Amino acid sequence: MARWDPNPRLRLVRAAIDLFAEQGYDDTTVAQIAARAGLSKATFFRHFPDKREVLFAGQEAHSTLLAEGATAAPPDATPLEAVAAALDHATASFTDEQRGFGPRLRAVVAAHDELREREAFKRAGLAAALAAALRDRGVPDTTARLAADLGVEAFHLGYTRWTDVDADDDAATYPALARRALDELRAAAAALH
Repeated sequence: MARWDPNPRLRLVRAAIDLFAEQGYDDTTVAQIAARAGLSKATFFRHFPDKREVLFAGQEAHSTLLAEGATAAPPDATPLEAVAAALDHATASFTDEQRGFGPRLRAVVAAHDELREREAFKRAGLAAALAAALRDRGVPDTTARLAADLGVEAFHLGYTRWTDVDADDDAATYPALARRALDELRAAAAALH
């Protein structure tokens, strides 16, 4: 590590992603992750229950940000306008570093059934949080769940696109790409009838 970073959680995430990319997920141990981060195994377990969860750090924060964004949307916003506000709020919190390790993170998850299952669980959790915020706005349950599912799909599609584009492309911000994905999904849903 080039310089000391006081954030142990982030240090562990960086170390894990680096090791998973270098030697594979299955061949990486918690002890190796902790050592690469310059921390102890005990510190690792204070932040994560196992090595799998390192890849999904921030789920609670993302759920909270999506819900806050939907809640803060104007009172007369449609369900999808509230979802768009949620996407803006949540995606604005992502950093260039997260963009940089996105492709490696996605590759590790894609290569393992257990990690794909955990990712599906994460998506369901995000959708549940967003749907609850929409129901709190008075949106009927079925509409809230459908709008939340579209929002979470846009969140993930936007992330994939954001981490795949040239990091110097300032027009390709995560919020803009997530909004564009939501518009595409809305158009696709309208074409179903």
